[in-house]
Amino acid sequence: MMNWKTAVLAAATIALACNAVAQEDPRRFKLIPFAEMTPDQRKYADAVMAGPTSSTGSAAVVPGASTIGSPFNVYLRSPLLADQLRRVGEYIRFKTTLPAKLNEFAILVTARQWGAQYEWFAHHRLALKAGLNPAIAEDLAQGRRPAGMSDDEAAIYTFSQELHTTHAVSDATYKAVADKFGEQGVMDLIAVNGYYVLVSMVLNVDRTPLPGGAKPPLPQLK
Repeated sequence: MMNWKTAVLAAATIALACNAVAQEDPRRFKLIPFAEMTPDQRKYADAVMAGPTSSTGSAAVVPGASTIGSPFNVYLRSPLLADQLRRVGEYIRFKTTLPAKLNEFAILVTARQWGAQYEWFAHHRLALKAGLNPAIAEDLAQGRRPAGMSDDEAAIYTFSQELHTTHAVSDATYKAVADKFGEQGVMDLIAVNGYYVLVSMVLNVDRTPLPGGAKPPLPQLK
């Protein structure tokens, strides 16, 4: 039977170890290994792993991994809702009528609005890969209206920015998007902004860490 000094030392050691783990992984929703998921959770996770997100290089969906990352890891807590969100998310990412560059640009606008570091980290590379000028992304990250935008980019930026900041859009802003992309394009643009508000909320509440301890890409805006 250990004496009180040994017991105190053991308790202190455990506390330090727990604190170290907490510092290494700040997530509120701990990762759930596939082997520990409920049947509904596993069904959802398998569908995500088999879906198009797994081919994008996402750090959250890595073929052969033992877990699935956020936001999907958080969605697991409500697996029936998660599967509905999966369908919506896959439409918005891969079936939208908006060109990929503009769709990713709208996601970055949303990430900047919410200060969603992980969301920006994940989609910045995808936006550049789709053709977005890095200077436009940098202006956006710094909280500036990007210079040198094309007419299409300006229409997407203005619509998204107005929607986030005023919770509506002007007639001129609506017309600029509708004339270029039609009413379905307007709906798809509203949807990508709205869906990624949800994703931003999930990531920020979870405190999802950046892969590899990367530096947060978005500065704090005054």
